[in-house]
Amino acid sequence: MTRPSWNEYFMSITRMVAKRSTCLRRHVGAILVKDKRILATGYNGAPSGLRHCEEVGCLRETASVPSGERHELCRGLHAEQNAIIQAAYHGFSIRGATLYCTNKPCVICSKMLINAGIRKILYENGYDDHLADQMLKEANIDIERFVL
Repeated sequence: MTRPSWNEYFMSITRMVAKRSTCLRRHVGAILVKDKRILATGYNGAPSGLRHCEEVGCLRETASVPSGERHELCRGLHAEQNAIIQAAYHGFSIRGATLYCTNKPCVICSKMLINAGIRKILYENGYDDHLADQMLKEANIDIERFVL
């Protein structure tokens, strides 16, 4: 068995976090890492204490909303949003951290990551969001697709 690189290690944890997702369409996991330490994790799903889409159904599916559009028509938060919220809730600074995510952040999450001071993003899959790409580039945030 070969020892995994740090990126392989953190991405494998991100995949495990995604398994906690309650979204009916896509399971996404995210972790925030600084100095080789995990600061916070997040997966996509309904806010704490609220019923999950598994229980009440998917609003986006019912309305035939295509992937990557109309993010406001969803009970859930994105994995990146939940990771940022968890860090804030527990009082951890994430300025200068790296985000590992199973999916490429959308423009909404990208704006939050910019303002949170994230310096680098590694993701596995995702759809193209040209505005997110443009804003992350303008903010000098390194973003790269992680390929194993």
